[in-house]
Amino acid sequence: MSIYVGNLSDGVTKKDLERVLSEYGKVNRVQLSLETEIREMRAVFFVEMETEADEEATIKALNGAEWRGSCLRVNKAEDGEERNLSGRGVTGHFN
Repeated sequence: MSIYVGNLSDGVTKKDLERVLSEYGKVNRVQLSLETEIREMRAVFFVEMETEADEEATIKALNGAEWRGSCLRVNKAEDGEERNLSGRGVTGHFN
């Protein structure tokens, strides 16, 4: 299972996000994906944490929280969302 982290301000890196999320548990992996909306590219991240309890704590603490001028969207990734993002306008994946 992984969590989706979106609505991030420009310039947020994987390392930035990992630092913040590590306050709520061990982060195993952070994957950056790019999606396009109305000619604008946006970064979204899929994060795998050590335990489901860590993921739940992260979602509870950060969903709707303001960080770097943006109101974060943090929730459970839907089954297969990380692997099949074509319906979201994704233009590429970067590890």
